[in-house]
Amino acid sequence: MRGQDALFRRRLERFQEALRKHDVDGAAVRTLSTFTYFTGTKWLRPALFVPAEGEPIVFVTRGEAEEFRRRSWVERVVEFNRVEELMAGVVGWIRRNGMRRVGLEFSVERDSYLLFFKIFKRLNPSVEVVDVLDIVMGLRMIKDDWELDSIRRAGRVVRRGMEVAEEVIRPGMSELEVSAEILRELMLRGSEDPKVYVSTTPRAHAEPFRDLKVPDNGIVTVVIGADWNHYYANAARTFVVGDPGPRVERAIEVKREATKLALERTKVGVPLSAVEREVAGFIEDSGFGDSYVAGYTHGVGLLIEEPPISTIVVPHRAERVRERMVLAIMHSPLMVPEGAVKHEDTYVVWKKGLERVT
Repeated sequence: MRGQDALFRRRLERFQEALRKHDVDGAAVRTLSTFTYFTGTKWLRPALFVPAEGEPIVFVTRGEAEEFRRRSWVERVVEFNRVEELMAGVVGWIRRNGMRRVGLEFSVERDSYLLFFKIFKRLNPSVEVVDVLDIVMGLRMIKDDWELDSIRRAGRVVRRGMEVAEEVIRPGMSELEVSAEILRELMLRGSEDPKVYVSTTPRAHAEPFRDLKVPDNGIVTVVIGADWNHYYANAARTFVVGDPGPRVERAIEVKREATKLALERTKVGVPLSAVEREVAGFIEDSGFGDSYVAGYTHGVGLLIEEPPISTIVVPHRAERVRERMVLAIMHSPLMVPEGAVKHEDTYVVWKKGLERVT
């Protein structure tokens, strides 16, 4: 994002400091969000190479360099026509700099393919590959003022998306139709890569189906992630249609109380695991233990779900809450037969408390 060049350069310099501290000679960044974190712009397919000392280099397809330079502070941009040229450029970069240990980010993200790792190892058999995910996320988990402003702006877009969901949901609509109405609004309001998940059945993570319809009496759960300057805010709501019955009413009440408990307990210095135990215990005592999907929170930033991901990465539950983290609370659904009951918002962590942005 041009105009913030010094901010992005400083991020990369801190990364280089960490590489030197861990005796890593350089890093190949192929994950889209981390590429964006350092360069200031999204770019498919991401190919950023960072030496432990010196200037980074980006590889782009021929014809793209001018537009990339307009959007990023990185000056060393190399174009290629064929992927073989890219591979040769990477190998040459490693050999010219005498690199012995090179970092790759072992992530669950798009473009973080195991195939790239295998090709990299085959082309660089004498190089030791080091996982730098923890280094990268150690930087990314704590947000600066510019990041927080972007997330707040994204939060306003999310709020409008939820208003549209409430306006359009009606019996007989497909999940896909509901999603399309929301996505249109999010994009018109400036979200470049919005995420919308709609479920009319018990599904914890629900990309919409065209053949599943809103019932006459039931619930519809909508999860929205909207981005601004590539930074996300995340929220979820369960909408009641008609009269789904007393079990749903009770589940919504329990989820509301569990969320209140989670918000009270999430404070600077507290381990996520401690809050998770309290929340799970409350839900168990409320009679919904079998319906609870563990993992009450996750980070939000350049991804709708990023470390600490207590929802899917158990070791992350040991992470302690820190100021300037951005967390989605309370993520965990209650999976009742009528559907997935969710209520989730994005919060900025401060020593004085939590700031809700959705």
